[in-house]
Amino acid sequence: MQIQLNGEPFEVPGGSTVADLLQRLELTGRRVAVELNLDIVPRSQHADTALREGDKVEVVHAIGGG
Repeated sequence: MQIQLNGEPFEVPGGSTVADLLQRLELTGRRVAVELNLDIVPRSQHADTALREGDKVEVVHAIGGG
């Protein structure tokens, strides 16, 4: 299934969730913000939020620094 990830086409298996996508991107356990079709997805809903064909997903992860 094809989605848009940070503005680029990205293939994910059918039935994937936001949590599955983060695992595939190796971002599990990191501080990330996920936007799905212009709505923020709370961390508590990552595992329950299914992705659909054509969804637009933006993933931003925090980077520490000084």
